[in-house]
Amino acid sequence: MPHCRRARSAALAASLALTIATSGARAQAPSIAQHPRVQEALAAYEKWLDAQRAWKRIPGASAALVVDQDVLWQGGSGYMDVERRIPATASTAYSICSISKLFTSIATLQLRDAGKLRLDDPVSKHLPWFTPRSRYADEGAITVEGLLTHASGLQRELADTLWLEPGMMFPTFDEVMRGVKDREVAYRPERYFQYSNLGFTLLGAVVSAASGEPWSTYVTTHINAPLGLTSTSVEYPTAERGKTLAIGYSASERDGSRHPMPAYQTKAMAAAAGYASTPLDLAKFAAWQFRVLAGAGGSPILSKSTLREMQRVHFTDPSWETTWGLGFEVWRKGDKTFVGHGGSCPGYRTQLTLQPEDKIASIVMTNAGDADAMALAQQGHEFLGPALKEALADSSRSLKAADPSLDPYVGTYWSFGGEMEVIRWKGALATMYVPSDEPVKSITRWKKVGEDTFQEIRKDGEDGEIMRFDRGRDGKVFRARTNYMMRRIK
Repeated sequence: MPHCRRARSAALAASLALTIATSGARAQAPSIAQHPRVQEALAAYEKWLDAQRAWKRIPGASAALVVDQDVLWQGGSGYMDVERRIPATASTAYSICSISKLFTSIATLQLRDAGKLRLDDPVSKHLPWFTPRSRYADEGAITVEGLLTHASGLQRELADTLWLEPGMMFPTFDEVMRGVKDREVAYRPERYFQYSNLGFTLLGAVVSAASGEPWSTYVTTHINAPLGLTSTSVEYPTAERGKTLAIGYSASERDGSRHPMPAYQTKAMAAAAGYASTPLDLAKFAAWQFRVLAGAGGSPILSKSTLREMQRVHFTDPSWETTWGLGFEVWRKGDKTFVGHGGSCPGYRTQLTLQPEDKIASIVMTNAGDADAMALAQQGHEFLGPALKEALADSSRSLKAADPSLDPYVGTYWSFGGEMEVIRWKGALATMYVPSDEPVKSITRWKKVGEDTFQEIRKDGEDGEIMRFDRGRDGKVFRARTNYMMRRIK
């Protein structure tokens, strides 16, 4: 993966990995990043992410994988500015759009804990101008909690023209007040899940009313600054576009082309979609959550009990297909519970995914309007989670690194059917075809049985087919032969 860095030794890890300041002892020993299984997983994820970006024609992607208080891997692939060929890195900023809602949610719970609002407060208690019409008035008022869980019954947007280029004219606060006056509520409160940017726009106004400060001032002072989020802004930083901020590009046209999307200001909707940040800043945000959940030294921002409250399910729709906490999306994959949020704004798709039990966070940011950032982030857990579990259980370091004699075979190979990555996996040589939506499941391990010859290690324990590598006159491997020949391309 171009422009990527991963820890290879204790000294190198110290220079490359971001160390996040903590107030207590670190839960993960520094050596965990150097364990062979972790190193294999990080290398494989790096290869896969780069390939997915390239094959999906995503201009640029930046990412980080966090374990507790450490960034074990960070990197970038492609370009933050395609025209000027400026590489994407883990320090590149992107619009993170709806991930902004997590910060607004934390602000709301801070004010709840300070006694300045209640979750069952009617929104109109804090915003007297919020007087929508409703056919369901006898079923209860729209509450602060309803806004947090997207169960308020409000529609998704204030207007259906907000996200359209070239204008993308987002509303001012006065326009929001006029726009919701006497507007018809779409659904019964607390009945259906309806994702609502309008709801979080109103929640930002509730934060302002309850705190006596503008929303932007409040979140900057009470959340961003204490966490040291120095590369995070509460509104699209237009002056940094093409400098530290990636240029956003449209979804792919049928001919494969994309065009740069215009800059925009979300104005009154900043509480729902305004933030811009970097993978490394969101890594700090994730590490703070792991510290709080572990009760490591307390937190001036939010208590352990409140953060746990936010990250458990508070609403599910009648079909049980969507589950939401207080601002956090909550979902299950396999036997694990994940929390986080995604962002989708014109030209950007981003994702923050946390697995609190394993203390793993995956952050992916892209500058393409159609990238599946959630899938890219989820695979970070699929690669790293099992490897970390094995590494933590391997106190005697019985799991060894792959034999260095396998190094000449590691690389990228190509044929008419696509690309094959030859990697190290569980101490053996392995192959992984890309692109792939489930890369870990597709990994095949091979054992050496002869000169440049390997045999498949089947999952049922039986021996499988043979793979041979060919060398050129210079002695370097240039081709792999499995079911068909594959030319080495890097």
